[in-house]
Amino acid sequence: MSSYVEEIIEQVIKQNPAEPEFHQAVREVLESIKVVVDANEEKFRRDGLLERLVNPERQIKFRVPWVDDKGNVQVNTGYRVQFNSAIGPYKGGLRLHPSVNLGIIKFLGFEQIFKNSLTGLPIGGGKGGSDFDPKGKSDREVMAFCQAFMTELCKYIGADTDVPAGDIGTGAREIGYMFGQYKKIRGLFEGVLTGKGLSYGGSLARTEATGYGLLYLVEELFKSHGNDIAGKTAVVSGAGNVAIYAIQKAQQLGANVVTCSDSTGWVYDPDGIDVAALKQIKEVDRARLTEYKKYRPNSEYHEGRGVWQIKCDIALPCATQNELDIEDAKQLVANGVTAVCEGANMPTTEAATKYFQDNGVWFVPGKAANAGGVATSALEMSQNSERLSWTFDEVDAKLKNIMVNLFHNIDDAAKKYGFEGNYVVGANIAGFEKVLDAMNAQGIV
Repeated sequence: MSSYVEEIIEQVIKQNPAEPEFHQAVREVLESIKVVVDANEEKFRRDGLLERLVNPERQIKFRVPWVDDKGNVQVNTGYRVQFNSAIGPYKGGLRLHPSVNLGIIKFLGFEQIFKNSLTGLPIGGGKGGSDFDPKGKSDREVMAFCQAFMTELCKYIGADTDVPAGDIGTGAREIGYMFGQYKKIRGLFEGVLTGKGLSYGGSLARTEATGYGLLYLVEELFKSHGNDIAGKTAVVSGAGNVAIYAIQKAQQLGANVVTCSDSTGWVYDPDGIDVAALKQIKEVDRARLTEYKKYRPNSEYHEGRGVWQIKCDIALPCATQNELDIEDAKQLVANGVTAVCEGANMPTTEAATKYFQDNGVWFVPGKAANAGGVATSALEMSQNSERLSWTFDEVDAKLKNIMVNLFHNIDDAAKKYGFEGNYVVGANIAGFEKVLDAMNAQGIV
């Protein structure tokens, strides 16, 4: 007879066809909490616990018509998946990228349940977005899209219901336009979005939070093994918000970061990535990494992908899902990598993850390693509720404390169930146990 976990994985694949990322996320979580499920199988089956866990509470899909600069109407598809509110209002970003579809939003929302639980803060899991691409659009076009998107989304969100944030393609500009439209339609100035500008309720250190949080966790991981990240070589993929601030904090902690990448190519800079140049290219000019060589003539620019071939001690994938595959993993292991920690959401394929674990690499999944962003979003919610704003140092200190505690929680959970050093199992079990407790307490809802 197949186990409850196996039955639910089969059911998810059957009921959600053509959503491979969602299948992957569910399989990874359920297989690693199997030890807990097996010990409580009769009760969990009776309560339909896993069925309730893998089915979103609500899925919203809507059209987004907007007018481009030529006067033509464009139509995109908008999504919001409100996955689980057992421990708090739905919380998760809005991704604007041509690759967005329901399966990707569901995978991200499902991951978000456990990530949010791991922060120790009262936030549930959700995710949203659209197949709109802000790249190459004028500010007016981006505003037109964001206003149309929020006109529909505003019916389903609120400060105590669902609090979206930024994600790929959704930065301060997009959040600003969305917040303005929400306020206009609903007549409410409330903490309904996080990642807001500082002049209208945003939090200091929110921009830096995901990248900084990643490095606070990496630092604690090395400390727990009697090691230190100072003097180590790190490779980073991505050149967005997470990558930029991961590189900055890694350098502050004494590591030498030698790579970054975007969707067209990657940079190798043996002298260490110039963060000021990277910010100018990506945050100000919104340009391609081909520009980097103007700032650092000694660097190399390569088309395509290839950061994982560079010899390093620490690998930090900070770009997008499934960007690090089995071949990359083999190359990293052959080059002596010590730790791989995910700055993006599920950037490592299942086969690559297993290869790292089988070869003694310290591997920490995104739901733990990149939780600093959503943790600081929850801190932004707290500040909004209190009508206060904390200093950068106050927020940064709280963030560091959250990430250090988070690492020890996943480490302890792994040890408790006999999986010492397996931070994937530790993260999933630690995240699951809190959600499980809340779901059990609230009855069949």
